[in-house]
Amino acid sequence: MTYLSAQPQFTTSWDEICYPVHPVWLADLLPDYEIMATDKQQLIVGQPFRGTKTIFGIQSADYAIIPNVLIREVVDKLFSDYKLEIKYTSTGEFSINIIFPEQLSIGGEQLQRSMILTNSYNGKTPFSVQGKTLTAMLDGSGIPGTSMYRAVCQNGLMGWADSFSELPKYRSWLKERGQGKEKKQGPNSSAIAKKDATNRKIHHSRQTPELFQEQLYELLAGQDYKSPTLTTTVYEHFQQKSFGRADEKLLKTMPIPVQLAKQAYERLKLEQRLFDQDSSYWLMYNAVNHALFNARSSLTLNDRYKLDEKVFHQLAASSLI
Repeated sequence: MTYLSAQPQFTTSWDEICYPVHPVWLADLLPDYEIMATDKQQLIVGQPFRGTKTIFGIQSADYAIIPNVLIREVVDKLFSDYKLEIKYTSTGEFSINIIFPEQLSIGGEQLQRSMILTNSYNGKTPFSVQGKTLTAMLDGSGIPGTSMYRAVCQNGLMGWADSFSELPKYRSWLKERGQGKEKKQGPNSSAIAKKDATNRKIHHSRQTPELFQEQLYELLAGQDYKSPTLTTTVYEHFQQKSFGRADEKLLKTMPIPVQLAKQAYERLKLEQRLFDQDSSYWLMYNAVNHALFNARSSLTLNDRYKLDEKVFHQLAASSLI
């Protein structure tokens, strides 16, 4: 099925994404028909503010919607001092960035601690906290890292290296990945990683609103948003690694669409002028991140995050090995 092209929109208000959404059962619409497709039992219907009634997707009977208002209630209960920035699409996908006052210096820039949550009503992007699905976190196969917020381009930067306990282990994994081995992802075994991949497909089925909020509260309350992380160490290496003409070939090998690569290169040149400094892997990574999450594309938000992770590891391999 062809997926609609969409450009992420930006808001700083919960109200923009906390609109009514509910299931409509096909059996109720077509009472005289026996519906044979077990994976197509309910329509997910919502009405964005200032928008029209929208059918976001058709899901199986055990699929449970997670309305954004449930996320909002948990976040507001836990945190009183935060700033909100949200990227969302007309197709019903959401990237929610909770930005905290705590700052961290990366090179000459001040970044803020943040927490990124994703959700969707079309089933294309699973609910996740810092890149880990709820199911993976609950069964222990996925431990969420941290994220950082970069104000200059409104980037939410996921902690893609945080699952590793120390830099030598991450370097070793990058070497194995470069050799096509990639036996493990972080400290977990390949079996657990495979299980995590399966959990990503589950999304958020069989959840009641009350159970979801209880689980989310416990998970978010247990997160450490202040301690240094391995990803920030990798960022420092990105800062120190210059990006010259020879490295422009690297941009062409990145696993992103050609048009997004062109936009990333334009963003890189813009930030060079803004900061009046030479190119670095740090500016390159942020340029790609900016292109991924601001450009019109048929990529889902989930796809964009997966590509962002691949780009991060590719740049890390070039700067650390």
